[in-house]
Amino acid sequence: MNLRRRVPDTWRRAWRELLAYARRTVEDGLVVGTSGNLSVRVPGAVLVTPSGVPYDLLGPRDLLAVDLEGNRITGPRPPTSELPMHLAVYRATDAAHAIVHTHAVHATAVSTLVDELPVIHYMTAALGGPVRVAPYARYGSDTLADHALAALRDRSGCLLRNHGTLVHGRDLRQAYDNTAQLEWMCRLWLAASSVPGQHPSLLSPGDLADVASHLRDYGKG
Repeated sequence: MNLRRRVPDTWRRAWRELLAYARRTVEDGLVVGTSGNLSVRVPGAVLVTPSGVPYDLLGPRDLLAVDLEGNRITGPRPPTSELPMHLAVYRATDAAHAIVHTHAVHATAVSTLVDELPVIHYMTAALGGPVRVAPYARYGSDTLADHALAALRDRSGCLLRNHGTLVHGRDLRQAYDNTAQLEWMCRLWLAASSVPGQHPSLLSPGDLADVASHLRDYGKG
C-alpha cells in the first residue's frame, strides 16, 4: 500500500517536530531501538511514527497520517503497532493533542512492583495526581488500550505493567517533558526505597492539591 497525496504545510511542520522528539527519546535513553512511538493530532488527522523503523532513518517522505478510526490517509509505511492505544486516547480525551509512549527502564521497573507510583515528588501533580499502573496486556491489543484508558482517568500519564509509559499533553513539548519527569520520579523512588531499613517520605493529597493550584500559573507572565 503506497498512499500519496498533497499534504498541508501544517502537517509537514508537525511531522518535523514529531521526528525531532522521537529522536530525543533515543538520545535521552527513554527507548532502545524502535521500542517507543509518538503521535500528534493535527487538523483532520493524527500523525504517528511508523512500525519498526529507526527514527534516524525517517524523513519528510515518511510522513504518516491516519484518521481517528485508524484508516491511513497518507504515508508509505504501516503505522506503529500501538496505534489502537494512541487513537483510543484521542477519541476519549479532547485535551490530548500529542502522545509519547516509551519503554523507559526505571518506569518499566516500577510498573512491575506497584499498582501506583508512590507520591515521591510534587511533580506528580503535573500528571493530574498519583500515577496508576495499567494491568498487563499484549502490545498493540485493544485490551491494552482499554487498560491504559482506565489508568489515565483524570490523569495525563500512566505506567503500563511490564511495558513502559504513556503520557499525553497539549503539545509534543508537554507530553515529552512529562514523560521525562515520570521516568525521573520512578528513578527517584527506586533509589530512595532501596536504602535498607529506610522508607521514603511521601506527599499527601493535600500537598498535591496545593502544588496543582500553583502549577496552573507556572510559566505564565
